[in-house]
Amino acid sequence: MSATFLAFDYGLKRVGVACGNDLLRQAQALRTIAAEGDARFHQIRKLIDEWRPDALVVGVPFHPDGAEHEITQRARRFARQLNGRFHLPVHEVDERYSSVEAERDDPDDLDAASAAIILQQYFDETAARGFASSSSSSPEDSAP
Repeated sequence: MSATFLAFDYGLKRVGVACGNDLLRQAQALRTIAAEGDARFHQIRKLIDEWRPDALVVGVPFHPDGAEHEITQRARRFARQLNGRFHLPVHEVDERYSSVEAERDDPDDLDAASAAIILQQYFDETAARGFASSSSSSPEDSAP
């Protein structure tokens, strides 16, 4: 059985949203929510009701050197608010270059495209971790 995910590219004025599942591991840009406060969470609630995700993914930005900045903490707060309001697991992904990568493709909806990149990165990282853990058996595991 596959799990469905919604991913968010947090911004002060807009939040990009993408969806995908762990069976296909293919992220798809959905839309951008251009609202703040309770109006933002109301629109997110509608998306959660429509897509019925098993978990959420939030991009957390860092400076190129890995240092945090003001938006880092705001994105983490947004992730905690999603968890508190919707009672779903929330995974954080380092989204250091998602907007730059999305801009290269010149999308119609940059924020939603960034959210899709964040979700695709989550899928790729979890697949790599799964492969690494399944391929790291010890010699004792294969002993007769």
